[in-house]
Amino acid sequence: MFSFEGFVRINSAATAVFRLAYLNLLWVATTFLGLVVVGFGPASYALAAYLDRWVRHGETPPPARTFWRLVREQTWHAILLGWILLGVGAVVVTNVLLAPNGTVRALNVVALVALVIVAAYVFPVMAATDITSIWRQLGSALLIGLGSLHWTVLGATVLGVAAWLTWHFAAPLFLLYGAGVPALVVALITRIVFRPLVQSPELPGRTAHHPHDTPVTEQVS
Repeated sequence: MFSFEGFVRINSAATAVFRLAYLNLLWVATTFLGLVVVGFGPASYALAAYLDRWVRHGETPPPARTFWRLVREQTWHAILLGWILLGVGAVVVTNVLLAPNGTVRALNVVALVALVIVAAYVFPVMAATDITSIWRQLGSALLIGLGSLHWTVLGATVLGVAAWLTWHFAAPLFLLYGAGVPALVVALITRIVFRPLVQSPELPGRTAHHPHDTPVTEQVS
């Protein structure tokens, strides 16, 4: 028979699974309501900020209300970050596919890998640190990804295996978890990376999202 504690653990796990699916659907809705170009940045920031509160602080505020508030929190900053990532991505992918020179294609593959690393970490950096400059956020994201390369590679491997299994056995799950699971993996990595950098919440330079927030200082850059 299940103990009460076992039932509570199962219920908590099921709730977390549904919460992640809900967050993913909110991300999809926000991204497409913004026609991707305008929606991608704010949606990704909101997802990263919510997961930072959940994974690092154990807080699970109401998903929809909190998500929409986070979307509006730094809207234009997030939109600009999204434009930079989407614009650079379009150029790099075009060069990878269409460049006639093999060396140019190889260099653009390297650039694409760096861009994926930056895109993975830049919104968590924006959400969890007191770094306000877009260029420092982009640079810090790259430094975190390369400085924690073993975690980045491990996370990418886990996601690759999960994506392969999902594609072959449960493709509809991409609709429920396509952005949520990668964002969760990044949040788990940044929880480890940010832990030694956390300082007092009274540090200047960043307005906390929550009264108990503990921002990470600019040491990551």
